[in-house]
Amino acid sequence: MEKDYGHRPVLLHECMEALAIRPEGVYVDGTLGRAGHSLAIAQRLTTGRLIALDRDETALAAARERLAAYRDRVTLVHSNFSQVRQVLSSLGVDRADGMLFDLGVSSPQLDEAARGFSYQQDAPLDMRMDASAALTAREVVNTYSEEELRRILFDYGEERYAPRIARAIVASRQARRIETTLELVEIIRSAMPAKALREKQHPAKRSFQAIRIAVNDELGELTPMLRGAVESLRPGGRLAVITFHSLEDRIVKQELREMATGCTCPPEFPVCVCGKKPQVHLVNRKPVTASAEELQENPRARSAKLRVAERTEAAFSPRP
Repeated sequence: MEKDYGHRPVLLHECMEALAIRPEGVYVDGTLGRAGHSLAIAQRLTTGRLIALDRDETALAAARERLAAYRDRVTLVHSNFSQVRQVLSSLGVDRADGMLFDLGVSSPQLDEAARGFSYQQDAPLDMRMDASAALTAREVVNTYSEEELRRILFDYGEERYAPRIARAIVASRQARRIETTLELVEIIRSAMPAKALREKQHPAKRSFQAIRIAVNDELGELTPMLRGAVESLRPGGRLAVITFHSLEDRIVKQELREMATGCTCPPEFPVCVCGKKPQVHLVNRKPVTASAEELQENPRARSAKLRVAERTEAAFSPRP
């Protein structure tokens, strides 16, 4: 009997259906996390192979235990998902049959206080998904300009009080460096009006999200990941991406839509001269969301959106 890891992978049934897993196929889980999706993929393989990536060594260590029964068909790789094409090339894999990317923050990262992701527990300001990376939240908070902090808070956290919070951070660090999560929480709280503090959502939630995204360049990694993934799929192979906030979803939606667009020549041209061919076709025009049953069991799935695309043959065909 499998050990209970207390983790429910989001949109699991929908992801497995989207990937249409073949027992002999090659699949990639680009965001291993607690290995919930990886386990479901591995269980459906016989002679096939699963390649699972994560930039968090802690996640990889835990996955080795959880996926131990399937080690003959699973390869774990310490890497950022934006390097997916290079990873597959290094493993001698030409094309994959399907790829899955769950962009949600891994629960262990939030739960482990020392990682500095949580605004509920005191810890050094860190927030690195990859502990070997150079940039930490401490550096962002203590060295970035007020204007850059304001931009990060507004663009990545959609924080309407970004100017006030950025100003408060800069003023506070002039007295002494900001070292811990709860120090930062208090600075954020002090900058916000009373009405904002009465909101149901924790006052530091949006700011912590924004700083985490900046530290890990989460949005900057999306385009190379999506492009590399599509280029590494066989014709007919599926790409499934789960997003959790509007910033990610907007990028994924735009990139997939662009890759699904063929000839862009003006309508009056008698033949195509741009040579642009659709790389994918969109399996679902609208994102798939969690069922009522899943939401009852797993409220975390409420903001999850699944988008699916299928690799095309991309053969050049001039206009008739």
